Amino acid sequence: MTSARHTARERALQALYQIDLANAEAGAALQAAFAADDAKLDLPNQQFARALVDGVIANLADLDALIQKHSTHWRVERMPKIDRNVLRLATFELKFDPETPGKVVLNEAVELGKAFGSEESSSFINAILDKVAQELNRK
Repeated sequence: MTSARHTARERALQALYQIDLANAEAGAALQAAFAADDAKLDLPNQQFARALVDGVIANLADLDALIQKHSTHWRVERMPKIDRNVLRLATFELKFDPETPGKVVLNEAVELGKAFGSEESSSFINAILDKVAQELNRK
């Protein structure tokens, strides 16, 4: 069974993807993601998803720089959009959410990569986030 926090991360990823793909406004992208939600997230988890999206947007340059530092042979702007946004989401959580254990963040990111990315996404995401987590002492 999927947890509400996992669903909130999925909705945040969908919103970040829309923002990245079509330069959508964050509020509108989140509303579209929530509208597609069969589980109907409760208010605290909607707020969690919104905090993730707002946090990624507010810290985008720093997050991308950290991802880029640990990405071998891939520039952030050349990464597949899903992978890039999973990495941004998880890097934000690793850097700014000490309440969520690092292992949980990595596992959630790998699962998002499996669900929404390509066959190679989960291993690509895991390899980069493992290095990010080590740097941030979140392993």
